[in-house]
Amino acid sequence: MMQPLAHPLTCFKAYDIRGRLDEDLTEANTYRIGRAFADVIGAKRVVIGRDIRPSSEGLARALAEGLVAAGVEVLDLGLSGTEEMYFAVSHLSADGGVCVTASHNPMDYNGLKMVQAGSAPIGADTGMAAIKALAESGAFAPDVSGGMVLDVSGTRAAYVDTVLSFVSTSPLKPLKILVNAGNGAAGPTFDAIADALAARGVPWQFIRMHHTPDGGFPNGIPNPMLPENQPPTREAMLREGADLAVAWDGDFDRCFFFDHEGNFVPGEYLVGLLAEVFLAKSPGAKIVHDPRTIWCTQHVVSRAGGTTIMSKVGHSNIKRVLRDTGAIYGGEMSAHHYFRDFFCCDSGMIPWLLISELLGRRGTTLKALIEERAAAFPSSGEVNFRVKDAGSIVSKVEQMYGPKALSRDDTDGLSLTFEDWRLNLRSSGTEPLLRLNIEAKGSRDRVDQMMAELRGFIEAG
Repeated sequence: MMQPLAHPLTCFKAYDIRGRLDEDLTEANTYRIGRAFADVIGAKRVVIGRDIRPSSEGLARALAEGLVAAGVEVLDLGLSGTEEMYFAVSHLSADGGVCVTASHNPMDYNGLKMVQAGSAPIGADTGMAAIKALAESGAFAPDVSGGMVLDVSGTRAAYVDTVLSFVSTSPLKPLKILVNAGNGAAGPTFDAIADALAARGVPWQFIRMHHTPDGGFPNGIPNPMLPENQPPTREAMLREGADLAVAWDGDFDRCFFFDHEGNFVPGEYLVGLLAEVFLAKSPGAKIVHDPRTIWCTQHVVSRAGGTTIMSKVGHSNIKRVLRDTGAIYGGEMSAHHYFRDFFCCDSGMIPWLLISELLGRRGTTLKALIEERAAAFPSSGEVNFRVKDAGSIVSKVEQMYGPKALSRDDTDGLSLTFEDWRLNLRSSGTEPLLRLNIEAKGSRDRVDQMMAELRGFIEAG
């Protein structure tokens, strides 16, 4: 038994573990978390992986030491994406898995993403709180001999076969695709997928950008959602004359798209597009979406004969809904896409394969597929506000706008629906922010008008 920590662990968040290095997250604390993880889920075999950050190797080593002390057989993927960990947990029949990654967070951050057997999420009510409490108390079961670390990086070939099973690779039309790995973990995994596509005769040409993994991130933190990070990808694809571009975050569980004119494609429209792809293959299927922007997705799914299900934001929530309902696909506007046949987990590789297949088969452009939807259901994108008292602001918005609404929904935050526009206002589960989304029916002016009005109301406090 170890001594209790003097202070509570602040790195445990709503969906995973994330914190500032040497303050919220240390190698010593990571050892404790690994030890607690093993005890709480009763693990005998655990998959671990890590991203390219300089701190990740040391944290992964400390994590493995904690697991080994509990007698666990640690199956080490080495440098890998979070989704490769998800895959390996189920493929190798492990009891759980952990990926050391801070994804798109600043350089002085790192974190852990954890799952249990079957690649099932671990949420606040399914073990996260117990792992935190045990790590803090140090009241671990006695050490067990026999733990060891094994190299399982060779499972990547089976992972590649699985993600490629989502598309029909023959016959497909030629495409020129620019890919930006952001110097994160995506490069080697993408190369394995590209080699497999070439071996199957797929006539896609790839232009690689910022491809070499480099934990110093010489081209900036890989977060393609930030507007200031998008111009280099846009400029490169226009220079190369690519048909589309794909960019990933640091652990590549999210992917982002640019059309052939260099326009960044908002995530909510990709949800509707991927829903349509799955409904064409599985008529009547269920589609899960988050409550931030819903009208485009609901319209597309209804038109295609499917059923929509709303879930709270966050990977553990949406994965649970997929598992409980049998939905074939779920998507968030933040570019997380979840697939029933990928253990109900998210992937940043499956979406670009599906979209590229779709473009080749239809002989059209991504811009053509998106612009009609964006015109019919314009949205603000997510706008973040730093406020002193998020709860008070939400209450004031509810009091001001609630009586005029046609309906309200409390699935996640406050959603109010009016005749021609809709809002969702919610507190972030991972950051001290209030997040606002506005959408309208056919009027960009209406979106801009209501955003200006709500912005003034929120900033006034």
